[in-house]
This record gives sequence, C-alpha cells and structure tokens, in this order.
Amino acid sequence: MKIQGIAAALLIALGGCAASGDRPGNASDKDDSAPTALAEGEAAFASTYHAYPSNPTVVRNVTVYDGEGARFDNASVVMSGGEIIAVGDGDLAAPSGAVEIDGTGKFVTPGIIDVHSHLGVYPSPSVEAHSDGNEATDPTTPDVWAEHSVWPQDPGFSRAMANGGITALQILPGSANLMGGRSVVLKNVYSRTVQGMKFPGAPYGFKMACGENPKRVYGGRGRKPSTRMGNFAVNRQTWADARAYRDDDKHKYDLGKETLAGVLDGRILVHNHCYRADEMAQVIDMAKEAGYKVTAFHHAVESYKIADLLRENDICSAVWADWWGFKMEAYDAIPENAALLENAGACVIIHSDDENGIQRLNQEAAKALADGRRMGIEISDAQAIRWLTYNAAKALGIEKMTGSLKPGKMADVVLWNGDPLSVYSRPEKVWVDGALLYDADDPARRPVSDFELGQPGAGDVK
Repeated sequence: MKIQGIAAALLIALGGCAASGDRPGNASDKDDSAPTALAEGEAAFASTYHAYPSNPTVVRNVTVYDGEGARFDNASVVMSGGEIIAVGDGDLAAPSGAVEIDGTGKFVTPGIIDVHSHLGVYPSPSVEAHSDGNEATDPTTPDVWAEHSVWPQDPGFSRAMANGGITALQILPGSANLMGGRSVVLKNVYSRTVQGMKFPGAPYGFKMACGENPKRVYGGRGRKPSTRMGNFAVNRQTWADARAYRDDDKHKYDLGKETLAGVLDGRILVHNHCYRADEMAQVIDMAKEAGYKVTAFHHAVESYKIADLLRENDICSAVWADWWGFKMEAYDAIPENAALLENAGACVIIHSDDENGIQRLNQEAAKALADGRRMGIEISDAQAIRWLTYNAAKALGIEKMTGSLKPGKMADVVLWNGDPLSVYSRPEKVWVDGALLYDADDPARRPVSDFELGQPGAGDVK
C-alpha cells in the first residue's frame, strides 16, 4: 500500500532500500533471540524490510493497554527512533523535536497482530487468477512457501491497517493439505516486494491441517488420505522420512525435507488447523512421537474441552469469537471458548482467517470477552487486548520485538478514537516502527495499493 501525499522522491528512496538486501536498522536488530544465520535456501529470500522514516512522538492523556495485561489511565506513550521509549505518567518528558498529540478520551494499544491470514495469497478481487493459497496437488507439500504467492498490492493489506489497526500478520497456505508449506510473517507496510514486507527476525511457520479438509480433498480423488486414520498415517510416515533425512549426513538436498528438518530442530513453528478436541489431543501425541512441538492450533473450536492439556503443553489456541456450524467438525463450538481457555490459564489468540474479519479483530475480542462474562468469568479489558497483541506475537516467535508497549520494542502502535473494545471505535492513527502510516484525519495518509489507483473506491476505509 502506498501512502498518498508522500513525496515521490521519498517513495523511490524507500523502494531502493526495500530492494537493497541490507538488514534493517531497527529495534529487531538488537534482539539477541533473532537468528544470526539463515538455513540453506533461505538467504535468497531474506527480509529486506526497512522502517519508514519517523518523527519522535508523544501521545498524551490516553488510556493505555500495554498488550501484556496492564492498563494505564491518563498516561503517555513516547516513541523515538522507531522504538517505544516509555509508557506511563502523563508528564513523561518528550524527546527533542517530538510531535505531541493530545489523546484525551482516546485509547492506545500495541499494533494488532493477526496470526491467521491469507491476504496476498487469496487477495482481492477474489478471482481464480488470484487463487494461490493451496498447492492442492499432493497431501503433503512442505516444499512450498506462502511468500512466493503473496501479492503485495492486495488492497486487503491497507484495509486491515485502516479499519483494524493491523501492523503485523502471518500469511499461511490454505488447509487442503495435511502439510501445506511454510508461512511468512509480514509487517503491514507498503513494499514493491514481499521481501520488503517480511518481518525481520521472525521465524518461519509451518502450516498443517487435520480433519475434514485433507480427507475430503484427496479422498474425493480416490486417493489416500480419505479418513482421519489415513491423515495420521500419511503424517507419521512423512515425519519418519524427515527424521531419516535429517540424521543422514550424506542426503541429497530436498526442499520439502529441509522445511521438515527445520520443524524438528525447532527453527520453524508449527501452526496446525484443527477443530475437534480429540483430534488435537492425537496431534499432540503425534508431535511427541515425531519430535516436534505444536505452537498453536488454529480455529480450535473445541479447545475448551482440553484447556488443561493445551496449557500443560504450552500450545496457544487461535480462535474465532463465534463462528460455528459450517461443517461437522465446527458443530460443537461455543462462544465461551476463549474465556474458558483464559480461565484455565491457557494461551488465547483471536484470529481472522478472513479478509473482512481482519478489519475488526478488536470487535471479535470484545464479543468473546462479553460471552465469558455472561457465564461468570471475569476477564479484564486489558487481558482481552493481550489476545490480539502479545499472545499473537508469542505464537509467531516475535514477542521480544513487538506485541506490547515496552521500552526498546518496535513502536507498532494504534491510537483508537475510543475504547477499542467498543463497536463504535476505530483506529485514528497507526504507527509501524514509529512511522505514522495511517491517519484518519489526514487523507494524504490513507494507504492505497497500486492496484486501486484510479479505480472507483480507491482507499475506501468505511
């Protein structure tokens, strides 16, 4: 997405940075947990992200949800050099030359993070020519990488920022396959290339899917798997082959098995599409047999049935507030799912899996919070914001860089014109690495993708 009104020379300069291959000079470079070397085959597609230019900024007199469960009233947020400098008392000192914003009556949160998106791989407009999310030619395709399908000009990226305050998101392959391939974590910024959007230092994810989708797709073709037991058999054999590959020093290079070896070594995080509680429990057992860890179950409508098991195995549940019943494995969903998980001490994330839902994750969190309260589970507003920020960052392996308003972290920040858990509130300003990339009060800072330019409705953020 481009920011209207920015000088052409600036865009050209930034475009040059995005194609240079240099490492970005921002907070992520200071994080000791970031990988120091890329595995074979990854260097060619390394992040070339560079933060947009920013000004020191102080937002005063706001209610702050810090993303880790704390709330500050009549507070200030100080940003400089692309980082959070301080959060706290309304009289915090401003850096030299800082832009000061009076946020009386408004709220500040970390940038919202969606852990399950298909923007760019199923972009708008939704036509067959743009359908690049499922390599549905084999039940296991660990060799494919979602980033090689991402179209940076998808208008959905700009709407996710303007309407939903999205500053980072994970783009996943679809769920037709048991093993769908690598995911990629992006900064939600305009770039001519997907490498210019790639979140620096973020580990790769690996998309897996269980249940109805793989058995329907391949069983419908008269091939294995056509049942849930077939799903597990194919998975287990694939993991066995991957272990043999990893342990053989003389193996011939194999793109797919390199990804699987990265999962087994813990470098690549598993995000598993799964609905039913019994199936999630089986997947946990399979992961222990194979020697990998599930980072998050996505959709996970029956997680409430095994909340203790998920907590004990440190597995997040990325869930909807109330989607259910669109197929049999989604039938036993309940709107109290997120609250019950939170109450049991398990990791909760609210996700979208939808180009429209990504624009109102704050409202989805509010619904899930209200459903819990109606059954007597008291969860604070500040804790519900964690479902959209810190917990999401944790599942993506970037929580030391973003996801909360802590000094030294990336200044990924949203100023809301009211309580973010209200249906009447929306983002007023959005900063990414301290750069103001969206301002509802300034039409020149409303992001518009190249694809939209000159077309009716370009930049529409209703």
